[in-house]
Amino acid sequence: MSTQLFDLSGRTALITGSSRGLGRAMAEGMAAAGAHVILNGVNAARLDEAVAELQGKGLNVSALAFDVTDEAAIKAAFARLDAQGVAVDILVNNAGIQFRKPMLELETADWQRVIDANLTSAFVIGREAARRMASRGQGKIINIGSLTSELARATIAPYTVAKGGIKMLTKAMAAEWGALGIQANAIGPGYMVTDMNAALIANPDFDAWVKARVPMRRWGQPDELAGVVIFLASRASNYVSGQIIYADGGMVSVL
Repeated sequence: MSTQLFDLSGRTALITGSSRGLGRAMAEGMAAAGAHVILNGVNAARLDEAVAELQGKGLNVSALAFDVTDEAAIKAAFARLDAQGVAVDILVNNAGIQFRKPMLELETADWQRVIDANLTSAFVIGREAARRMASRGQGKIINIGSLTSELARATIAPYTVAKGGIKMLTKAMAAEWGALGIQANAIGPGYMVTDMNAALIANPDFDAWVKARVPMRRWGQPDELAGVVIFLASRASNYVSGQIIYADGGMVSVL
């Protein structure tokens, strides 16, 4: 019975930004738990490659390419799913970008670009998914925040603000959509080994700082998010909503 609570068989999950990195790792984990996972990205070739690799492992995955910052494209993507009779039971808002520059040098256009990709996209896609989930009386929305949902660091102000917004967007979703049968939660990854962090990992000083600052004394691996996302996507979390779970090696908990 305990393992059945985490079984995602018969459920369909859409994960944005899932052709690589954290999204790809979560997609593989959720598919291994039984879900049909729809991978999303803007690079169709890379998306198709990811789908082929996961299908080669015997996993039930498919692709849906669209730009998460394009509202018309988002609506068209959900319309395609509707036409195909595909119901998204689980949405993981993972897509995002990083841009590093001191605020005094930051252009408004770059600020807005990061906010749109990391925060506004989660609202728009979440709204479109929730409209359909509400008609069925159930659904799970999982937003990907960051340890910067709690803590700021110089040179990444737009990202920090967006991820702080993700935490509160999650609470707003839980407040408004709970009575409709929708649970909304978030995951706050810490410093993970991803392409986005490649330059930081390669910097000896920053690498040493991370390992000294994190109680577990190491960077996180993308597949270490799989268990958290499966929990939040499964029946095991049916009375959990409006929460953010930090998978950060303990970083936000200590001075």
